[in-house]
Amino acid sequence: MPFAARRVARRTARRTSTRPAAAAPPPQAAPAPAPAPAAPSAPAEPAYMAELEQLNQLKTQGIISEEEYEAKKKQILGL
Repeated sequence: MPFAARRVARRTARRTSTRPAAAAPPPQAAPAPAPAPAAPSAPAEPAYMAELEQLNQLKTQGIISEEEYEAKKKQILGL
């Protein structure tokens, strides 16, 4: 399957999987109390890490090739 066709298939799958199943109104919830200050924890991972992990999953699943993976990884990392 050509790269463009795979990209369209992924985009279509993403769109259809995020649509709500029914047009039911969201449940009414009481307003949440103000969150307590968070205790110091490990530093947040950089935003690009999630994108790289997702890219690796696509490569592992065979959706993208090793060459496509390396090219996109370099683009994300700015190399």
